[in-house]
Amino acid sequence: MDGILPLWKPKGWTSHDCVAKIRRLYGTKKVGHTGTLDPEVEGVLPICIGQATKLVPYLTETKKTYIAEVTLGSATETEDSHGAAIEEKPVDETFSVERVKEVLDDFVGESVQIPPMYSAVKVNGKRLYEYARQGVSVDRPERTIHIDQIKLLSDIEKDDQRVRFSFLVECGKGTYVRTLCVDIGAKLGYPAHMSELVRTKTGPFDKGNTYTIQEIQQAKERNDHLALLLPISAGVTHLEKIDADTVMAEKVFHGKKMKMPEDVTGENLFRIQRGEKLLAIYQPHPSEPGIAKPAKVFHYEQS
Repeated sequence: MDGILPLWKPKGWTSHDCVAKIRRLYGTKKVGHTGTLDPEVEGVLPICIGQATKLVPYLTETKKTYIAEVTLGSATETEDSHGAAIEEKPVDETFSVERVKEVLDDFVGESVQIPPMYSAVKVNGKRLYEYARQGVSVDRPERTIHIDQIKLLSDIEKDDQRVRFSFLVECGKGTYVRTLCVDIGAKLGYPAHMSELVRTKTGPFDKGNTYTIQEIQQAKERNDHLALLLPISAGVTHLEKIDADTVMAEKVFHGKKMKMPEDVTGENLFRIQRGEKLLAIYQPHPSEPGIAKPAKVFHYEQS
């Protein structure tokens, strides 16, 4: 039982809740998710089953796309709408669409971000949210993030001395959209927090090809839940592909090194397939120029 289940995570569930549910439905302990989503956030959460769990690090590294709503005029301790307010400032001006778009454009490309205290980032072996719950303040490590695109999606709504608008952001690993909302507010001159968030895409998986928990349960009742699994190779379509012949497939099976293929740059990971089956992921050898070695090898029962 190897494959990827493209799940639409519901609100109110932790990512661990989803893994536990899929373990029960599919009758296996070998299940992993590909990037934590906060309980109050819904969206795309690919679940890896069986050998596909070897892909978790590679899917975690892929780009993510979100639709977020930012609220200006109030900041919270958690940087979202579920935390206690820590700063209030009535919005006494009207923002033009042009002004908001200009601020959003400032975030495209690389920038430095400080993760929120209520996050799973570790400092001295302890999660930041553990310090936050104890009321302990610690220095948080800066991290460089990359935003590929960000665009305004809604009108700029003003009510009760607050301003709200929604935006789409496509970003790399490690980006906290909550913190992005706070930083957007700061550029506009107001405390802010993230009031809504939906993840619409993770790597090659988007909302249109996901299944809800209810749909998976119904498939289980029909005994065709295995049909929902995508092949392991669906999780690494962002890597360059090499099609293996019989000789190469045998070498890969035994974890042999090989010459770096001519059509793959010497710095990149690449995947080796035989038909639809993903045989291995290879990487440049650290000490032998022009040579590639296996990073992950997959084995299948003979049919």
